[in-house]
Amino acid sequence: MSAAPADPSIPPSSPSVPPVHPEGAAGEALPALQALRAPRSVRTSPDLPVLAEVVRSGFVEGHHRGSLVVLAADGSVEWALGDADTPVFPRSSNKPMQAAGVLRAGLDLTGERLALAAASHSGETFHLDLVRKMLDEHGLSAGLLQCPPDLPLDPVEAETYLAAGGVRDRVTMNCSGKHAAMLAVCAQRGWPLESYLDPGHPLQQLIHTVVEEAAGEPVAAVGTDGCGAPLMALTLTGLARAFRSFVAAAPGSAERRVADAMRTHPEYVAGTRRPDTWLMREVPGVLSKMGAEAVQAVALPDGRAFAFKIDDGGGRALGPVLARTLTRLGLDAPVLARIGHAPLMGGSGEVGEVRATF
Repeated sequence: MSAAPADPSIPPSSPSVPPVHPEGAAGEALPALQALRAPRSVRTSPDLPVLAEVVRSGFVEGHHRGSLVVLAADGSVEWALGDADTPVFPRSSNKPMQAAGVLRAGLDLTGERLALAAASHSGETFHLDLVRKMLDEHGLSAGLLQCPPDLPLDPVEAETYLAAGGVRDRVTMNCSGKHAAMLAVCAQRGWPLESYLDPGHPLQQLIHTVVEEAAGEPVAAVGTDGCGAPLMALTLTGLARAFRSFVAAAPGSAERRVADAMRTHPEYVAGTRRPDTWLMREVPGVLSKMGAEAVQAVALPDGRAFAFKIDDGGGRALGPVLARTLTRLGLDAPVLARIGHAPLMGGSGEVGEVRATF
């Protein structure tokens, strides 16, 4: 096996300058530096196919590489592009599993509240009002939230919020619904509130189990998500299996309850200007959830499912790749043109687009 490429963030050592060792004897690097030098993946971007290209004024000026897997109705792999078997961090595409873990722990969430527990919300007024209401209903304060203070995720909402004098706040952060639900079940069960994000916390251990059961594979690694919650790595195949399992789950099960709440109240999962909302609202039975770093997972009501990741994290490619995949699966709906439209601007006019290449 060939050696992994060197991490470009670490400059090569110079023979004329001795290495600096902040701690320990010569030759002993700090753990943080050892982690930086450790290979992150067995693959490299040039090994992956181009899923989308960036076209400006008729000239291809860039590419987005990635991996995609599509499961047939029986759960088998129907086709794939790139590498669907190397683990990735699904980021917020794991939120349905986290919400199911909260239900299994005993919190009786329904409707909009359950959808918000699985959300990356836009920070619209109805999102923020419900987060605060969920906290109040369980005798909790916003100060207990451990997600970082942030502005609304939706740029239009962020501008409105700032114009009204708003500042970064934990409730405004897009994961606050999930955190409110986690705090609520911990308060109900008598579990520690201050450590609810610790991977060893009973709630996080239960979520770990839910993720593995839904994906049909062991969690490959545990990291920390942008909101501070534990983040479980899966293959794209496992992620697609997880979404398929939620749609196929028995009515009344935690998994099916999450899927049904998300599909019934998609505006609480994302927002009024977001593709997940548009897709679930306009195509009955579809379950869809994006994640940071350009991850997307979708399950169709007939049992088919897919998941993909744009390797460079380029979110502008999400819509075109999502729309093209659904088209290849035979879906014919006006919303796909809206989801797939990713224009490039030149001056005040549209001069190009990001478009799928498969």
